[in-house]
Order: sequence, then C-alpha cells, then structure tokens
Amino acid sequence: MFKIKAIRPELLTLLVSLFFLLAFNLALWQHLLQITNSDWQGLLLRGSFALLLLAAFNLLLTLMAFRGVFKPLLSVLLLGGAGAAYFMNQYGVMIDKGMLRNIAETNPAEAFDLLSVKLGLYLLLLGVLPTWLLWQTPVNYRVWHFELLRKLVVITGCAAILGGVALANYQGLASLFRNHKELRLLVTPSNLVNAGSGYLREQFASAKQPFQRIGEDALRAVKVNNHGRKSLTVLVVGESARAENFSLLGYGRQTNPELQKQDDLISFPNAYSCGTETAVSVPCMFSNLGRENYQASIAENQEGLLDVLQRSGLQVIWRDNQSGCKGTCDRVTQDDVSNDNDPLLCANGECHDEILLKNLQSFIDNLQQDTVLVLHAMGSHGPAYFKRYPKKFEQFTPVCTSNALNECAREEIVNGYDNTILYTDHVLATLIDLLRQNQEKIDSGMLYISDHGESLGEYNLFLHGTPYVMAPEQQKHVGMLAWFSKGYQQNFGFDSQCLRDNREQALSHDNLFHSMLGLLQVQTSVYNAQLDMFAACRQTAVVAKQ
Repeated sequence: MFKIKAIRPELLTLLVSLFFLLAFNLALWQHLLQITNSDWQGLLLRGSFALLLLAAFNLLLTLMAFRGVFKPLLSVLLLGGAGAAYFMNQYGVMIDKGMLRNIAETNPAEAFDLLSVKLGLYLLLLGVLPTWLLWQTPVNYRVWHFELLRKLVVITGCAAILGGVALANYQGLASLFRNHKELRLLVTPSNLVNAGSGYLREQFASAKQPFQRIGEDALRAVKVNNHGRKSLTVLVVGESARAENFSLLGYGRQTNPELQKQDDLISFPNAYSCGTETAVSVPCMFSNLGRENYQASIAENQEGLLDVLQRSGLQVIWRDNQSGCKGTCDRVTQDDVSNDNDPLLCANGECHDEILLKNLQSFIDNLQQDTVLVLHAMGSHGPAYFKRYPKKFEQFTPVCTSNALNECAREEIVNGYDNTILYTDHVLATLIDLLRQNQEKIDSGMLYISDHGESLGEYNLFLHGTPYVMAPEQQKHVGMLAWFSKGYQQNFGFDSQCLRDNREQALSHDNLFHSMLGLLQVQTSVYNAQLDMFAACRQTAVVAKQ
C-alpha cells in the first residue's frame, strides 16, 4: 500500500511555498513579463521578485505551522487558491474584497454561468488533489521548545533573504512596487487572505453601524402634487452595458436600430459608473455618498434615493430580473420577475428582459398615484452573453457559446455581447413605445443607465470587477439614455431640447440621487442642485430645504 513518509514542518512549508509560487501565480508571472524588460536587469528583477515571494510565503507559512491548525488552514488556502487561479487565468480578474463581495452576493443563476469543466479540473488538480496529499503526509513535529527554536531559525533565514534581496536590488524593486500596485492583487493566495480579511472587517463595521434615516423633510412641490394626470417615471438599471458598444454613442455597428427611431430620445455620451461591479455600483448610485465617499458599511446602514422618494409621497416599486437590489429597495415594494414561468420569455431558470414589461399596460391602466418604477435588467451580464437574448436577436455571428471566454475568438465574444446590446435596444424601445401610447392618460418618462461596463478582451481582461483605479475605460464608461413625454416635460417644468444641447456634460452615478429628486420636484435638505443633471434645463429651481 502506498505510504508517504513523515516530513518535518519546515520542509512541508517550503514545498507548499513552491507550489503556491508555481501553480497559483501564472497570471502574476505573465503580467510581470509584460511590465519588465528582457535584458539582464529585467531578468534580475524577475528573479529577485520570485525569491522575495518564495521567502515571504515560507515565512508566513512557518508562522502557521503548528499541530492541529496547519493542515486545516492550508486546505482552505489550497482550495481557495485553485479557484482564484482559474478566474484570474480565465478572465484576467484581480482578487480584492470587492471581488469577494461579488462572490458572496452572486445568485445561483449567475454562479451557474461560471461553472465549466475547466474550473472543475483546476479545483481537482490544484485544490482537491494537493489537499488530499497534504492530509496523507504525516508531519513530524519536534518537542515544542525545539520546534519553536527551529521556526525561529527558518523565520530568521527568510527575513535575511527578504532583506538581502531587497537591498541588493532596491532601486528596481522599489520602482516596480511603486508603479505597479496591481501586483499585490495578483499574488495568490495572499490576495485571498487580504480580500477575505477586508471583507470581514467591512461586514463587522456594517454590523456595528446604527441605521440612518435621510431626507426626513422630503416633500414634493405643491404644483406637481396638484397636476391633473398621474405620472410614471421609469428608471431602468442596466447591467454591464458599456457605452463603447452603443451605436447611439458612436459605435460603428448598428446596435441601436429601434432607439435610433425614437422621437425625443436623448443619449449621454459621457456617463461613468461609481464602481465596476453591481455590488458597489447599485448601492452607490442610489445613495447620496458619491463615489469618492462611498463605503459599503455606511451605504448598507443608511436610507437611499428610493426611501426619500417614497417619503415624499411617491409610490416606489422595484421590479427585478437580476440578482436583487443590494439593499437599495429593502423598504419599498418589490416585484421579482426573474423566476417567472412565462414560456415565451423564460427558460432554464432565467428570463429575458422583456419580462420586466409584462403586464405594464395593466399597471398603467390602474395607476392611482405618481409612481417611480425601477426596472433592474439582466442586460449584458457575462460570461454567457448568448443566454441574455432570444435567438431572433442573434444578428451578429458567429457567437461564443462558452463561458470560457479566453478560448473563444474575440470576434465571437464581441458578437455575442453586441447582440445583448441589440436586445436591450429592443426592450427600451418597446418600453418607450408603450409609454408614448399612454401619454394622453399619464405623464411618463424613462431614464436608463447601466451599473458598470464590461471588458471583452482588451488588455487581456474579461467581464468586470477590476479595482476602479486600475479598471480600463470599458468597465467604467456606461450607456445612459433618457426619454420624456411632452406632458411630463410640461408638468415637471423642464426643457428636453436644453437637455439635448447639454448632453455632452460629464455625468456619473453621483448625479442620479440628486437628478431624480430634482426631476420629481422633491424638496429636501439632502438635495444638491449642483449634482442635478436637469437643473440647468428646469424652468423653476427645486428648493433644497435648509
């Protein structure tokens, strides 16, 4: 029978350190090759970096190498590192607390889209098999005082290597770390440990925060409360829709043929997101914090835009075809249509976005008060872009039908993604047509903005979630559109032509909170006219209460 000989803990830590260095860090080494020269100085820098990393791994593992805790901790690192290595190699993602937050808040349908045979092989070969070998290997610990002495020797040796290498190539390493802060997010599994501790601290801080009400003085202007017809304001929150692929915003392909024909549609070419992932962008865009001041622990324990709108007297409804509202709609009416059983629009546990418009005519017919309806779309959520639209909208071919995007031709990835934008175009145009058909009955308006953009292989990145300061334009520059009926413009007192003339203005998610308050004539002390995108085109200024 196969039997592994017992080994000393210091040999085990060295072997595991080498395994981490070689098996989990392919993305790191590929990136290091790109950002360093291939001359002798570059080779020396690469070697120094690898030796630093090996010594650091070994030092940290030595601190963990105690009977009863070492193997369980290593098991977690091996299994987690295998998964991290797959997603980093496959999609070019970087691991930080935001990425862990995405994982924690992913729904089953989204998680299923990420499953593949290749992921299974990564987990098996880099996670399960090494973990099994680890538990099959006896560790020969010494008497405790000799064990501590040996650990001290190893730690001292590792520290000496770290110091010696750093001093020998100080200039090169200092420049490397100073100019490439992304490296720390690529070192696996230390990136997992840092991300996990950051996420747990965030959750702990959130649990300690008292819940804060905002805009308690919110009231609508008298004139809009007394207007004759009811109003319906539809806010569509898109998903992963980058501005670069909207023909309305200059894309070479015709991805917006139906919206192109819509009267009074306004497209905004200079809109940017608050984050690069839904778990940040959605709560941020509905808060009054702004990107610079946004903290998840604060946003989770504070009211947002929908609470203030509801308090002012508006009916507020969140209709969802995605992974939920990330806490922003917790205190308003919710309608989850993502699990509808409509045979034409739903299959395999998910629905196409036209489900958001189902029974909307009946809703309009029975409208009893001014209403804000938020539609949270599945949009262009990847990597399975081909699932996001009905087959008849597959205009651009061939299409990647795998979630292993780096194994598809880039043309196939872009084709699938463009088809999702084409379908979003149809959904929005259908919504506008419905609102226009009812403009003698209600005053209506629509504002569409995506939560973040998407990478389609640029810079070897796919999907989204790259830390904001490092994220490419494609993950931050988002689609934003607006349409308002003539009655809506008259009753709410703003000029859409003025808005069109100012469409080039710089906009972001920071504007949404204040623009919606201004648009709907909600007077409150939390309103900031300087962030209201409609303010310059309004006949009468909204009064911000003091």
